[in-house]
Amino acid sequence: MTPPSGERPFEEPWQAQRHALTVALHEGGAFTWAEWTEALGARLGEPGAAPDGSDHHARALAALADLLAAKGLAGRAEVERIARAWRRAAEATPHGEPITLDRDPVG
Repeated sequence: MTPPSGERPFEEPWQAQRHALTVALHEGGAFTWAEWTEALGARLGEPGAAPDGSDHHARALAALADLLAAKGLAGRAEVERIARAWRRAAEATPHGEPITLDRDPVG
């Protein structure tokens, strides 16, 4: 599906990367598409979800973490550890440069 002219499906690179990772994990057999839609639907249906869908990408990321933990592919502690490292790397990365985990000042 092509978005209407001028619209971008992803506002930030991490959103496209999360989507690509989700598709790759599905295609690799880590989970079925039905499992993915169930996990995503659960997150999108939580109390406090933005009525306009503006938090869709953040909720999709949380759904992917939920699914990885449920499948035993990555524990919640490991996902959170990497998320913290990613946030530190993002803060340490000069504007306009790619964010990579090797920029995490904690290591």
